[in-house]
Amino acid sequence: QVQLVESGGGLVQAGGSLRLSCVASGSIFSINAIGWYRQAPGKERELVAAISGANTYYADSVKGRFIISRDTAKNTLLLQMNSLKPEDTAMYYCAAQKTAWTKWDYWGQGTQVTVSS
Repeated sequence: QVQLVESGGGLVQAGGSLRLSCVASGSIFSINAIGWYRQAPGKERELVAAISGANTYYADSVKGRFIISRDTAKNTLLLQMNSLKPEDTAMYYCAAQKTAWTKWDYWGQGTQVTVSS
């Protein structure tokens, strides 16, 4: 089993920045891909960014503004979010896959990001 714990959410004005963190523990050797999803009220869950080895994925809506990275020494996944927009407001979830680019096997509890206009 893998446990994922997110932090770093909060309230920020449009144009501001936030950095989300996701600390992984447990059987982390089984993780081959890890990423961030978000879900806004009344909307479907959306994959925001993901990373597996040297490969990364970004949703079109965040390209050029968000950066996903890993601190392997600390078993931590990071999401640097810049130039935030009100439409970025959502609950952000960390998720991990045992087999890269297939189904997501593990989920965190989420951290709320609210961007005011």
